[in-house]
Amino acid sequence: MRTVIPLAILAAIFAFIFGWLTFTGMSARTAPGSFETFLGRTVQRLSIPKSARSAKNPMESTPDALVEARRHFADHCASCHANDGSGKTEMGQNLYPRVPDMRLEQTRNLTDGEIYYIIENGIRFTGMPAWGAGGPNDHETWHLVLFIRHLPHLTQEDLDDMKNHNPRSPAEMKEEQQEEDFLNGH
Repeated sequence: MRTVIPLAILAAIFAFIFGWLTFTGMSARTAPGSFETFLGRTVQRLSIPKSARSAKNPMESTPDALVEARRHFADHCASCHANDGSGKTEMGQNLYPRVPDMRLEQTRNLTDGEIYYIIENGIRFTGMPAWGAGGPNDHETWHLVLFIRHLPHLTQEDLDDMKNHNPRSPAEMKEEQQEEDFLNGH
């Protein structure tokens, strides 16, 4: 009898999940509900080892470090996260779950170690890939942590600089060259 009740509860949970998936589907078009969001954030937090959560950023927030990180972010991260960290990009808004607005509390409340761990190791079942080698001493990743903390303080000058470092497709580069040639009378 002791094993029947837990098995019945487990069967009910699986039946609920199966029914929910059958009813709602797995489309990336709809935003996750509050329960799914809570569950995802909880699992994410629990999946980061305690030692990683408590890691402190060894890098100092200097103007040079922020420029390096800002340009790295523009080149490597902004296609999903947007230059301003809002996540308001075509790709970021079509991922499931949506790319978070990194200027908001949900990111601001993460420790430096958690942000570092997420960048280095990615997050399963989301669009966030693992970018680092997984070691604790990647200075570029620690600089990105500094930059993510700095996102709410970006100036228009910072955003303009980032536009110059965003990746461009061959078609965009060709169009820019044609415009430049036209303006130069070629």
